This record gives sequence, C-alpha cells and structure tokens, in this order.
Amino acid sequence: MSRSGQRQVLAFDFGVKRIGVAFGQELLGSARPVSLLPARDGIPDWSAISALIDEWRPEQLVVGLPLNMDDTENDMCARARKFGNRLHGRFHLPVAMVDERLTSFEAKGDVLAAGGSGDFGRNGVDDRAAVLILETWFSEEARKRP
Repeated sequence: MSRSGQRQVLAFDFGVKRIGVAFGQELLGSARPVSLLPARDGIPDWSAISALIDEWRPEQLVVGLPLNMDDTENDMCARARKFGNRLHGRFHLPVAMVDERLTSFEAKGDVLAAGGSGDFGRNGVDDRAAVLILETWFSEEARKRP
C-alpha cells in the first residue's frame, strides 16, 4: 500500500440515475474520467464497480457529498453517505467524503466551453464531476501534508 501523497484513487459522483467515476494519482494531483455507470434509484451495478476496482486497483475511494450552499445536508447527502458506506463494506478500502457543491455545474460549463452537447440528460457529465471531486480531495490532502 502506498503512503499518503502517493495513493491511487477512484472517485464517485453519486446520483440516482448515473454514477460518474474518475481515477487519479495523488502524487500528480490530477484525475481523468473513467466511466458513467447507470444506477436504478441510486443502486449501482455492483459488479461494474467491482470490475473498475479490479482494473484500477485504488488504495483510496472518494465520494462527493452534495451539501447545500449553506453547508447543511439534504436527502442526497444521506444517500451519498450510504453509498460510501457500502463501498467500504464491499471493498474494504478507505472512503473519504468530499464537498462537491457546484461540481456538476462546473463540469457542464467545461463541456459547453469545449463545444460539447448541452443535452446533459443523454450525455451525462457525472464522470467529469467525479474528476473535479477527486481534484478537490487531492488539494485538501496536499494542504494536510507538512
């Protein structure tokens, strides 16, 4: 297992219809989109997540926490926490929750700025939001190191 500052990490942007996944290396502090997984009322295909974990071999998992703008939690926060707890229970990897406010908004802006489609129902940005969640986590972890 790598030590802090050198971990391989998978991040998840949890949603009831789709779950975005990104991968990154803490040493580089950057991430890239990996997958958009379908979900049924927030329930993912656990075998697809297992396959991603087998492929990418992360040492840390990160899940976005969709806090309200006033720092309060909402129903989606409870669902995201439950998803994080299930990830930990199934895969026995550490799971960190990260404030993901405005990541989907920013990801949509990035897609539009690059000339992409504005049909976000069909063309989700959840994997790009997962990149932003993971890069936020990398920044927070870097501030903790001496």
